[in-house]
Amino acid sequence: MPLSFESRSHGPVAFGFFNIESDMLLLERTFFFCDDFCTWIATLSEQASPAALDCEVSVIRNPRDIGDLMDAIHGIRFTGFIGRVYQQFPFPADPSGFRQNPEGNRTRQKMQALIAPFSVLQTVQMTVNSPDSFRFGAYEFTQNACHRLIRYVWQGGYPRWKQDIRPACVTAMAEKSTRVPTRFLPGCLHNRNFHVCCSHPCNCKKNTTF
Repeated sequence: MPLSFESRSHGPVAFGFFNIESDMLLLERTFFFCDDFCTWIATLSEQASPAALDCEVSVIRNPRDIGDLMDAIHGIRFTGFIGRVYQQFPFPADPSGFRQNPEGNRTRQKMQALIAPFSVLQTVQMTVNSPDSFRFGAYEFTQNACHRLIRYVWQGGYPRWKQDIRPACVTAMAEKSTRVPTRFLPGCLHNRNFHVCCSHPCNCKKNTTF
């Protein structure tokens, strides 16, 4: 489920996964895949600010074309892109099965086909202009808010990753970011808040912890 995060540029914005069988994320009207997001973050984490890279995303210009997430989850109405997604991948009959699938990348081609009629492909920039200024397209965040976005992805959002298994792209982002003297993400991927036990000594429990 997407959650509300505070942005510096637009106030509260929605960010997160919106279907457990897909690794697609949304940031308001901007849609992109988890593995791309992790690659972008890992790339920026190695650079000194100011730093920037181009990111290809899908943008739904008309808010009505996004659809109603809660109606789709409850099977009431299937409108817009999200309605199409839930017709293809309905909410689980057993609520205990509501966990983010770590193999959601397998549905990527289907998701691309579903979103295509509602969206346009755009290239936006992900930038770090200073240690406390992270921008993704039109949306600017403080360092702390950016860390919260990354932790959301690490945890599998709400309701978290199925069986606590993270996709390879998420663990790769963490591993790559902890191998270098991170300039972009101090306090998130390079200190006691986030450790990758297979890549450096720490006092964590098995696997990885927050």
